[in-house]
Amino acid sequence: MTETLRIGTRGSPLALWQAHEAKRLLTEAFPAIAVEIRIYKTTGDRIQDRNLSEAGGKGLFTKELEEGLLAREIDLAVHSMKDMPTTLPEGLGIVAILQREDPRDALIARESTKTLATLPQGCVVGTSSLRRAAQLRVKRPDIRIVEFRGNVDTRLEKLKNGVADATFLALAGLKRLGKASVASAILEPTEMLPAVAQGAIGIECRLDDARTRECLAAIDHADTHIAVRAERGLLERLDGSCRTPIGALAILDGKGGLRLDGLVVRPDGTGLLTTFREGSVADAEKLGQDAGEELKRRAGPGYFAV
Repeated sequence: MTETLRIGTRGSPLALWQAHEAKRLLTEAFPAIAVEIRIYKTTGDRIQDRNLSEAGGKGLFTKELEEGLLAREIDLAVHSMKDMPTTLPEGLGIVAILQREDPRDALIARESTKTLATLPQGCVVGTSSLRRAAQLRVKRPDIRIVEFRGNVDTRLEKLKNGVADATFLALAGLKRLGKASVASAILEPTEMLPAVAQGAIGIECRLDDARTRECLAAIDHADTHIAVRAERGLLERLDGSCRTPIGALAILDGKGGLRLDGLVVRPDGTGLLTTFREGSVADAEKLGQDAGEELKRRAGPGYFAV
């Protein structure tokens, strides 16, 4: 085994929590190995003046970390799996996925509210997520949506300062940072379907690095990995250059089966399409791909923005 493992991560509080969780698990599994954390500032961290979909979308939070892997500056990179493109640079792969936290979205509002339906008429909601914005527009076309960038603390501060009346955050991130109490409401998947792999932490490394891969195999969470494969299978069939809001969530039944729910919707909230698949965990990726193909076929030419 290698004597030292170097972890690459972004520098936000949530990214650092994720990196330290990976370090903890690796240290517990391999006490003789020293684990270091190195911080990278990514393109996504630098862009604060516009929606990330306009700047390239997925990959903006991973590029510099992947360059560090390929340059052998680090041995592994820790990512929020929902930030990961379906196509990775040659020679790199997601080798381990840690146990998933609650994948649901949380609504945080300045006024007391328990559902999307009870948000005040015509209020302002801040979000940088096309998926969240589009699903909100389906249910509440009266609401005005404004761009809302930044890490968890930045967004909560903006809300406190009145930039918006409400916002959304991943419940997983709030729980990991000890801030779940700020949630006004937890949105069930039937109310707002989460992003692909939301709440899951992925670990990427060089595919030719057998020693690091062996270490990571010891901390991989099999059930989470299966669920994420199903969701990313759907995304793979819908991804490419599209900027269409996509949601997916796979739930394992504990008996060797799973259910996958997926949706696509135009950014303006029109044309919502949903589907689901049920089957064996052994076919997780295939179920996702099949669901994605169906949504793509039903949407037809011109549905997806380029």
